[in-house]
Amino acid sequence: MQMLYQWEIAKDSPARVQELFWSSPARFDSEVLRSFADHLFTGTVRALPQIDGLIQTYAEHWRVERMSAVDRNILRLGVYELWQHRETPAAVVVNEALEIARKFSGEESVQFINGLLDRIRKELETLPPWDENPQANPGPNP
Repeated sequence: MQMLYQWEIAKDSPARVQELFWSSPARFDSEVLRSFADHLFTGTVRALPQIDGLIQTYAEHWRVERMSAVDRNILRLGVYELWQHRETPAAVVVNEALEIARKFSGEESVQFINGLLDRIRKELETLPPWDENPQANPGPNP
């Protein structure tokens, strides 16, 4: 989530964001965790139009660009992981998103993110698995 937030705020390239993020001495030593974090970040960035479309469809009375940057990026990461990593139980993905929201946002955001991810999760269950070619991915069916 930190890389997504930094990418959006700084307007740097994904590669530059990764370079800066991993240059911190306090980051993971595990190559597996680093690889997974990079995958989630770059995948979310690549799928941003589809992800934001899903969020916009289900965020009644909210425009994606009007959401706080923290909430928006928690949602983006959660949606990508729900769509791309179906082997991970949806409850785990949602719970992780809520833990991040509790740490970096407020209680109202936790409720908002929980409700929105649950609605999107139900939609994603009706869609085929994510295809790395964004044009191959169908949009939401509100």
